[in-house]
This record gives sequence, C-alpha cells and structure tokens, in this order.
Amino acid sequence: MDILICIKQVPGATKVEVDPVTGVLKRDGVDSKMNPYDLYAIETALKINEQVKGIIKVISMGPPQAKEVIKEAFTMGAQDGMLLSDRKFAGADVLATSYTISQGVRRMGNTDLIICGKQTTDGDTAQVGPEMAEYLGMPHVANVRKIVEVKDKSIVVEMDMPNTIEIVEIKFPCLITVEKDIFQPRLPSYRRKLKIKDKEIGIISLKDFEDQNEKRYGLNGSPTQVERIFPPEVNTDREMWNGSPSELTEKIAGKLKNLKFI
Repeated sequence: MDILICIKQVPGATKVEVDPVTGVLKRDGVDSKMNPYDLYAIETALKINEQVKGIIKVISMGPPQAKEVIKEAFTMGAQDGMLLSDRKFAGADVLATSYTISQGVRRMGNTDLIICGKQTTDGDTAQVGPEMAEYLGMPHVANVRKIVEVKDKSIVVEMDMPNTIEIVEIKFPCLITVEKDIFQPRLPSYRRKLKIKDKEIGIISLKDFEDQNEKRYGLNGSPTQVERIFPPEVNTDREMWNGSPSELTEKIAGKLKNLKFI
C-alpha cells in the first residue's frame, strides 16, 4: 500500500510578523515546527503500515526551510518526501492551497491512502484535506478518531461527529483527516536521523505541474483575502489577594461578574 501524509511547517511561536500589504504571515526566518496535528497523521500511517507493509511518503508546501519538517517525518519512519515550493504559491488561501497540493499529489503518482491532520495551528480551517480530495476526485472522511480495520480494498474508520460516533467503510484510493486522540505520536529516532542526514528531498515548482495556469495558485488563485490578521496581545496584568477561603471566594466571584464571565 502507498500511503501519503500531508504535513506543514507552522510558526513555533505566537510572535510573528504580518505582511501589511498581503495580510499573510511572514514565515522566512521565523522559528518553526511541524504542525502538531500532522504528528498524529504520521503515527496513523505508521500503525497502518505495520499491518499492510507498504511505503510511506510525505508531501509539504512552503519555502525551502520547510524541508526540515520532511526530515523530521523521515526520523519518525517516513521513507520518501517531496516539497512544493515556488514563490507563485505564496499567499494562497485554503482553496488555492488545496489545489496546489492536489497537483503535487498527482505529480508524485498513484496513492492508495492520503492522511492529513485535522487542521493546522496557523489557519485552523480544517478545510484543506477535504478540498484536496474533491480536486483529486476521491472519497474522503474527516474527524477520524479510530482505525477500525484495514482491508484489501477499503478501510473502516470511526468518525467523531458533533453528537454521534459513526463507523464508515471507504474504498481506496481515499483521503482521511485524523483527530489528535487517534494515536500517541512516537518520538523521532536518532539512528534514523543519522541515516537520513544526506537524503535528498525533491522540490516541485509550478513548472513541474501539468496545470501551469498561474491564476490557480497563490494569491492569484485565492478567491478569499485576509482583511486583517495580527498576533495576539500579551496581557501581563495580575492581582494578588489575601484573605480567608470565604473572602477569596467572594472576591473571585465578584471579579468574574465584573468581567461579565458569569
């Protein structure tokens, strides 16, 4: 089985700069990390691979520095990876991002199962996975919290819906997005890190795609634009109270009422 995991490099801190013209995050030179939800996607792929014995690949989109998260995926057990990187991809909204990654998936060849984390911590839309599947013309299931069974031609999963838990069987090729409770991600292997330190990571740009229409990528291909984005304000105000338990209880209750929390 060929399993492909979509991963992303996200800012590792809340203090990030915003481009005043485009309204997008300035990622160059910013401390970054792998999107936490993608760690669960990687672990899910590894668990499935223990049953079916195939190949695990990863794909990411971002600036050249995003190679680091692909290398991290290698240290966890992924065997191959590709980075989509081109200035013409910059500033993409979820629709343009989904289309770009779908073209990268086509470029990488046939895949039986695509696994994505539920969402990213820098966007929190949870839309890219399902939109990718629509562009690829494959069935998809979101909010997967459990892998029930892996069959020869399908996979049975448990979905975490708002009011119910649903069990769905979906045929390959397909795409799933996973919740953070599905598995506990393993730690990267130092031995694998030494093994893959010189491993080449291929870079795909717009010229490598079958569809090279620039109007479908980056800002040009984004029907939605960010009106305003800003880092959260840091509030360091604090109050120190002394008194008996009953006095402190009254003070806390009064404070919560004044702040209109209750």
